[in-house]
Amino acid sequence: MSDGRVYEELAAWLNKAWWGMPASEHLMPTLKAFYSPEEAEMLTGVPFRNTDLATLAEIKGMEPAALSRRLDALARRGAVWRSEKGGKVRYKLNDSFFTFLRGPFWSDDPDPRTRATATPLNRYFRDGFMDQFADAHTKGLRAIPIDKTVEDPRRVLPYEDVVRYVESQDYRTVSNCPCRQRKNLDPDSPDCEHPVEVCLHFGALGRYIVENGLGREITREETLGILKKAAESGLVHAISNWQEGADTICNCCRCCCLFFEAYHVLEHDKSHDVSNYRVRTNPETCKACGLCVERCPMDALELRESPLAANKDGLAAVVTPERCLGCGVCVYKCPTKSLVLERRMEEIPPPKDAREWMERWYRDKQDAADGGE
Repeated sequence: MSDGRVYEELAAWLNKAWWGMPASEHLMPTLKAFYSPEEAEMLTGVPFRNTDLATLAEIKGMEPAALSRRLDALARRGAVWRSEKGGKVRYKLNDSFFTFLRGPFWSDDPDPRTRATATPLNRYFRDGFMDQFADAHTKGLRAIPIDKTVEDPRRVLPYEDVVRYVESQDYRTVSNCPCRQRKNLDPDSPDCEHPVEVCLHFGALGRYIVENGLGREITREETLGILKKAAESGLVHAISNWQEGADTICNCCRCCCLFFEAYHVLEHDKSHDVSNYRVRTNPETCKACGLCVERCPMDALELRESPLAANKDGLAAVVTPERCLGCGVCVYKCPTKSLVLERRMEEIPPPKDAREWMERWYRDKQDAADGGE
């Protein structure tokens, strides 16, 4: 089989998962950069559900030991999920969202193929790949307030309290931000000055990451320290967008985050789902320094003339409520404490779990295909 045909068949197979590989001039360069022809041929047909090695060896017509070695190597690159249950090793093919926007770019030392993938992938991202989220009303991440930025912390629900969530986990890990890493590896993209090792994972996902050298286990104290460092840098805490079983806290910047890029560059209707808070400003104490305007990743704040402003310029920070994520990035560094997160009038509960989230995603996709009926 020719190399071109091998990659076409892999693309067709990856299209069977929830996240596909849309047609684009950048599709084949992305696949060819990341997978060798031999890897592409071997992975075509590997199920997207956990499958024991013996069954996979039969599917692929390979000796189990040889297949295991090759799959283990791909697990260390984030392309394959490897797990053990009841003494049996199981594998599944990771979908293209996980493979190209997450796993490989978590590593602090990406392999040569991952490095080579960054440039064509960044072009593919803007040419159809990310637009699979364009019609989704429920995004993959939800903003979660920075600790101590909420006006009345007694009303914070458990799934909105970042510290309480971290303390509820028994296994915590950190990896490099895959969005920032992907951009920094691309000579055509400007380097990001925000800290890179700030992507937090928990539970089974965290264990997969550590077992495959894509991150490291950390303590509760280290986790909270990373959140503080992220808040200082102006990064948005963003958690898996479901109430039960969340396994990820990203720390997102406007310049690299895939959801912010989708909003600002691809003009999707929103970036992250909002928290149940929004910022309230106090013009009487605002000194119009503009720091909050600079830090806001959604352009939700601006300085305007205000009759209540007490500073010499007569300006104060004003919020556009419909743009506010309720993340607290602006509140966290306000030198006069003129900003606070207050509870939204209407609570917006996230999906109960990952299954409900996926059901919503498919429903939105179908509605868009039916013309919004």
